[in-house]
Amino acid sequence: MNIAQRIHTLKASLPQEVTLVAVSKFHPADAVMEAYYAGQRIFGESRAQELTAKQKLLPNDIEWHFIGTLQRNKVKEIIPFIDMIHSVDSLRLLEEIDKQAAKHHRVVRILLEIYVAQEETKHGLSPDECRELLQHLTLNDYPNVQICGLMGMATYTEDELLIEKEFKQLHALFVEMKETYFSHTAYFTELSMGMSHDYPIAIQEGSTMIRVGSHIFGERHY
Repeated sequence: MNIAQRIHTLKASLPQEVTLVAVSKFHPADAVMEAYYAGQRIFGESRAQELTAKQKLLPNDIEWHFIGTLQRNKVKEIIPFIDMIHSVDSLRLLEEIDKQAAKHHRVVRILLEIYVAQEETKHGLSPDECRELLQHLTLNDYPNVQICGLMGMATYTEDELLIEKEFKQLHALFVEMKETYFSHTAYFTELSMGMSHDYPIAIQEGSTMIRVGSHIFGERHY
């Protein structure tokens, strides 16, 4: 199957309430355009330099999501056009996003990245750090960011029971944070979890947004 066929097949299999983020990192702009012509409009990138280069080449109605580790000194490069940042893992990064978004008179949607996997290579706040951050966060102090939910990655493993357990933990934290801190807001709705190898389990456990790359584009060109 080509990229367009994979997009159509994947979208047809998804529940209506689940959003597909096509992860285009390390793939060329023409591959993005193949997915675009197939109707895909939401794309995920993980490096600021690659993202800004593609954004200049590609259609303006693409909704760009930043899904990788974001350094504070790179925030200003993507803030003018980014739609959502999935990987906010500290108050300092949130503050920088708010500061740069204010300069462009924008409100940027963000997700708090949560660390639940049994892998040192993955990043994020622990569930307790997430609770502590939100407990001491005064949302009115950061009018240019909108915390729309949580993001997390399960351990990369063939152990489906472990993956299921970690996604259950993420979903439970999402529900807890929504009830505790966002019960009166309409925008805390997103739980971004699930990638090419585990998205069916993620959907089963309550994901509203999956990030799929190789399942659409094939292996990456580094």
